[in-house]
Amino acid sequence: MSDRGKDSPPRIRKRDRAASGAPASGWALSDRFAWEEIHQRLLASADEVIDSTTRELFFSGFTAGFAIVVTFIGYAVGRANFPNNDFPATVLYPIGFMYIILGRYELYTENTLPPVKLVLTRLASLPLLLHVWSVVLTANILGAGVGVFILANTQVLSPEAMRAGAEFVHHGLEIGWWDVFFKALFAGWLVAGVVWLGTAARDTISRVIIIYLVFYMIPTVGLFHVVSSGAEALFFVFLGVPGPRLFTIFYEFWLPVLLGNTFGGVVLVALANYAQSEQRRYPEIRVLSLRELLFSLKGGRPFDTPRPGFRLTEEDEETETRNE
Repeated sequence: MSDRGKDSPPRIRKRDRAASGAPASGWALSDRFAWEEIHQRLLASADEVIDSTTRELFFSGFTAGFAIVVTFIGYAVGRANFPNNDFPATVLYPIGFMYIILGRYELYTENTLPPVKLVLTRLASLPLLLHVWSVVLTANILGAGVGVFILANTQVLSPEAMRAGAEFVHHGLEIGWWDVFFKALFAGWLVAGVVWLGTAARDTISRVIIIYLVFYMIPTVGLFHVVSSGAEALFFVFLGVPGPRLFTIFYEFWLPVLLGNTFGGVVLVALANYAQSEQRRYPEIRVLSLRELLFSLKGGRPFDTPRPGFRLTEEDEETETRNE
């Protein structure tokens, strides 16, 4: 690939561009973005995550995993109070995800879209993507594990809610491996869609509504999310009640959820969106060679290229001088 942008000076952005070079407002309508503009904003956001240190990724992912416990509590309490009606039983399920997404913590299923787009546009390497995935997923599960361990060994939940929480795993095991996989596939597609729509939204209220409605839909229609399902599985194990062993829970329940979420986010959203894109990369940023793409840990803006600059017009400079 060409290194055309490697040694050239940074482009001067206009006031309607963010510091990353992504559009700060829409071309046709100021409060709406075109598809390609959403694509560029998503790449700019992914650029921040892919360049994070392992320590930053881990503790952000750990916090996200612990926040999933709020979702587990709400779901268990709802199921205990409304055992035969999914609509009121799942009303508190999205709370943990709202905390995570609005707080900009790292959740594995959110990373099935933005970092994959960086790899597809050759702005980040495949090993770096796998590194981000492994760190974030491990941290998510550890954070969720700490939270549900506390729940399983204290009286935070009522006995009815604890019994309801223990039943989540049995429900997943009764469905069957491939049915769990396809349910998780649609959940992965929905979560990746939240990332795309959240990037397109211009205000917090819109993001709150999007997050709530999508994550409310996941348990209501019987879909599975890998981190919340991990919390459910670990809660069952920590309770020590008679039932399936850890390996059975992992292989028959959690593994198909992980694979389904990943496939749904990567294939149904990331690859489909990439095929739709015409302008697939920032022209001022050096793309990775094939060898770097497959065997290096490169990615993010810092490698050899500056971010787009910003220069005030003469009129702006005069205004700032008067204000001083």
